[in-house]
Amino acid sequence: MAADLSAKIQTLLQHGTVIPAMPLALSAERRFDERRQRALCRYYMAAGAGGLAVGVHSTQFEIREPQHALLRPVLALAIEELRRAEQQFRRPIVKVSGICGATRQAVAEAEQARELGYDLALVSLAALKSAATDELVDHCRNVAEILPIMGFYLQPAAGGRILPLDFWRRFAGIERVAAVKIAPFNRYQTIDVVRAVAESGRALDPAHPRADAIALYTGNDDNIVGDLLGEWTFQVAGRPVTQRIVGGLLGHWACWTHAAVELLQRCRKANTGETVPAALLDVNRQVTDMNAALFDSANGFSGCIAGIHEILRRQGLLAGTWCLNPKEQLSPGQAEELTRVTRDYPHLTDDAFVAQHRDAWLA
Repeated sequence: MAADLSAKIQTLLQHGTVIPAMPLALSAERRFDERRQRALCRYYMAAGAGGLAVGVHSTQFEIREPQHALLRPVLALAIEELRRAEQQFRRPIVKVSGICGATRQAVAEAEQARELGYDLALVSLAALKSAATDELVDHCRNVAEILPIMGFYLQPAAGGRILPLDFWRRFAGIERVAAVKIAPFNRYQTIDVVRAVAESGRALDPAHPRADAIALYTGNDDNIVGDLLGEWTFQVAGRPVTQRIVGGLLGHWACWTHAAVELLQRCRKANTGETVPAALLDVNRQVTDMNAALFDSANGFSGCIAGIHEILRRQGLLAGTWCLNPKEQLSPGQAEELTRVTRDYPHLTDDAFVAQHRDAWLA
């Protein structure tokens, strides 16, 4: 077991769950809207999410800037709501804190997250774009001394960098690695991560999970269902090693979350059969079409945060699409695309669920 990770959290993480990447609620004056931030936390937990990632890209990296100084307030509010939800729903919740910056900053952020009660550090390597593999591994090991970690392959279009197979092999050798979020939006690079974990000897066998196994989570919003279906098998030292991507930590799941929980359950059920239902392959394309509108792929993902906000605004959970950076906003035509996918794929939305409970979450 990754040190300091409770048995209940470890079991949930390895079983697989829905972990939304939490957005930041702001007022029209771009000030922290605590009431609506709490409502978002309550929505995710009521929708059946098994965890929440806070201080990540969807929460806006600008919360760390001195003029905003929102990192600790947001982390503290979220942990308060998550602890309340654990009592209300009588189930464990995976509490993930995003970790950014060079090593000194990353270690300080991990120490703060541990102090507040987070379970895992989701380690972004975006600040180490020119670092060699040795430096990247040392950086992750330093953070892992503070909190168990979830690796993060972030696509370059969102500020990440290419991470070679050798890095992932060595990363998987860090004792306190508990999981990896795979989000390069690239099939070749996704395979690198899964293969490296297989070769490390820490593959998560769905039938016989081990305490030291590394849980794989999709962050590939362009292929969510495809990642969750079926097995990934590699030959290691002459024998097959099989894994599954067991859940997702996704910005896409920061809205329409109740539908996402149902979708993960469908994928899990499909994986118990001998064949994958053709209908789920169609759903994969539908989810990707929805994500193209939500994440603004037509404009290089420039409207990805505002797109999430727009859906939450339409549902009444957020008051507007404002971001700390005024340049972060919907792209031309994005609102129309969001209207189209919401109309065309109502089975992948959760407007009725939100409408039923929204007032109570906002109270």
